Amino acid sequence: MTYRASPRDGIAWVTGASSGIGRGVALELAKRGYVVAASARRAEELQALASEAAGLAGRIEPAPMDVTDREATQKAVAEIEARGPIALALLNAGGSFDDAPGDIGGAGFRQTFELNVFGVVNCLNPLLNAMRKRGKGQIAITGSIAGYGGLPGLRAYGPTKAAIINLAAEAKFSGDRVGVTVQIVNPGFVRTALTATNRHPMPGIIECDDACRRICDGFERAGFEIAFPRRLAWVLKALNHLPYSLYFALMRRGAPRRGD
Repeated sequence: MTYRASPRDGIAWVTGASSGIGRGVALELAKRGYVVAASARRAEELQALASEAAGLAGRIEPAPMDVTDREATQKAVAEIEARGPIALALLNAGGSFDDAPGDIGGAGFRQTFELNVFGVVNCLNPLLNAMRKRGKGQIAITGSIAGYGGLPGLRAYGPTKAAIINLAAEAKFSGDRVGVTVQIVNPGFVRTALTATNRHPMPGIIECDDACRRICDGFERAGFEIAFPRRLAWVLKALNHLPYSLYFALMRRGAPRRGD
């Protein structure tokens, strides 16, 4: 049977917990009774988050770290595990950084890959090793429906999320052999500080609290992918099964643009 974590099994760990989806999921898990190790670089934001969780069924314990630092991340995971086994993890830290106009592959591009891809891998490695020894665990990784196929104007963000979806699928094969459940979370547009900077239409945008409830509900159900809003996800998946000539024609006509 597919393993599903519960608060009695151990700690829930959330990265990127200082804002947006990570922050909301940490609070939602604490409401559901988990002790949540909340990680991000901004320690003061994590302290504020822990205070906000006071009085909930569970609690939030700050665990500051920079997921792009491989050695520091391994050490931080060991420190969390010393408090109790990590039963559930959401590897959520991510962002989007722009290059200078007319440039591609510069500092912003590399920073986006470093955080969105290598930041996840740095966490995934020690987690899988710890959970493999126990023969159980649950890991979810935050991707995006933007990773289903190429979209105009997303620069590095879309490719990093495509890589994450592929990585999560590969990790599921490994996890299935040792009792570790692996899931991918593919949100559409969620109202956060990141999307607040967008200047293009955001079809189907949902509030962050709603998104976080859907994600936590998805942890409790079977299934590899947690995707929402479903209609938008299905449309984008269907578009990516079309011949490229038709796909490009349709996407030029209706896809959101961030600008070149």
